[in-house]
Amino acid sequence: MARRSRSRRRRHPARLALSWRVSLTARILAVNFIALGLLAGSLFYIDSYRNELLAERYRLAKSEAEITADALAEEPASGRLALITRIGTEQDLRLRLFDGNGQLVGDSFALAPPSYRLADPRAEPWLQDAARMLDRAMDFVLGAPEIPDYRDPAENTARAWPEVGAALVGKETWISHKAAPDRTPVIIAATPVGTDGSALLVTRNARDITENVRMARQTLAIIVGGALGVSILLSLFLARTIVEPLRKLVRAAVRVRLGRDRSVVVPRLPDRRDEIGLLARAISDMSGALRQRIDAVESFAADVAHELKNPLTSLRSALETLDRVDKPDLRRQLLAIAQDDVRRIDFLVTEIADASRIDAQLSRTTFEPVDMGRLVAALVAERDQRGVNGASRVTITTEDADLTVPGDAPRLERVLQNLIDNAVSFSPSGEPIEIAMFVAESRVKIAVSDHGPGIPKAARERVFERFHSLRPSREEFGTHSGLGLAIARTIVEAHFGRLIATDRTDGQNGARLLISLPRWEAEA
Repeated sequence: MARRSRSRRRRHPARLALSWRVSLTARILAVNFIALGLLAGSLFYIDSYRNELLAERYRLAKSEAEITADALAEEPASGRLALITRIGTEQDLRLRLFDGNGQLVGDSFALAPPSYRLADPRAEPWLQDAARMLDRAMDFVLGAPEIPDYRDPAENTARAWPEVGAALVGKETWISHKAAPDRTPVIIAATPVGTDGSALLVTRNARDITENVRMARQTLAIIVGGALGVSILLSLFLARTIVEPLRKLVRAAVRVRLGRDRSVVVPRLPDRRDEIGLLARAISDMSGALRQRIDAVESFAADVAHELKNPLTSLRSALETLDRVDKPDLRRQLLAIAQDDVRRIDFLVTEIADASRIDAQLSRTTFEPVDMGRLVAALVAERDQRGVNGASRVTITTEDADLTVPGDAPRLERVLQNLIDNAVSFSPSGEPIEIAMFVAESRVKIAVSDHGPGIPKAARERVFERFHSLRPSREEFGTHSGLGLAIARTIVEAHFGRLIATDRTDGQNGARLLISLPRWEAEA
């Protein structure tokens, strides 16, 4: 039993997924049609309106029959015919008076011109036939009971009218409802007259009930039809304003995915200020960033191949020459070149692997508060202890006590290591390297300055490109990969910061690399 229950739960998402395969246009139309269907359903509630009208006419027929019967009971026999004639003519009724033996005494239609006539459906226009068909359809849908047809009996006696018999037996007014040939209601009321067994039969053709109900249905049908037309137009307009932009985005996304056309332009829909416009611009930005990332990966791969090819070529040349050289000094020189090339390749591979992992690692890192003042002080002290600053002395100036930023301490330390290494390599012997830390515009800023030749303005962005390196002439070839500043900028930008190259603020010669990071309070 439990297995069967789990099986049902597993199948349920599939059934749910199938329900969303219908196009968005069809769903918009369906939603509007459902609302209109509920409105159209009110057509059926008009039947209750008809029933209320009939109930009111039942009460009116009963009152008319009883009042007329009381008047006839008080009227002498000689004046009864004149009375039913006058009432029938004035009230648009047909009155039949039967005596105690059930024989017809008087008929208002025979004593005077008929006050109403039952319409012949064959003589009416086709619109009335359509209206009667609609009436029958409504009655069928609502399950209304079949109404018997009204026919005048061939034998015009009390026995031919069940209503008269029921009224005499029960000593009370009896009401019934039948359908005329044109399906309009004929209301029949029978009531005793006096105590001698006489009875009064009153009939009325309530055509106004049918006309009122049909008029209400017609008005509502016109409203529903008009609303349906407007709803279809609005639905198609809404579908077009929603579906068409989405289809454009889908086509552009598919072309981007296939990658067959590098110049695919994802529509940004600048005129749309709604969610679809936001989606279009987000997809456009995403595809642009993706294309930049792909281009960067391809460019990086090409740069890696180029950077590795040089030491590999040198290594191959040294090894091939080694077999043909017999002099020990020359062999040692070739072996030294091969060892340098191996170290350079190992250094490059390490740097390249580290540069490739930075983005992925930082995307999974949870930033914590990092005191940059303590971090810089500890780093400088550690470098002094290892003696990696050469003949340069690193000085630290701090203008603010709180230099806390959100970040990953080891990665931020890597940034500072790269910047200080860069400054050490360019600084003349004995010249200091200054690190200034301060807060400006709610951001922690760290400037690393040297007294070297500086960075030309035209090259200040290129120095952050991978494998781009302007090394001093005295530096040994192969000791730098050209990735240090590129890695530093990548880490800083992953911390929502900036790393730029500027002139020194004191006007002296040298480069100034400025880090700008958000403060911990601003991030929180």
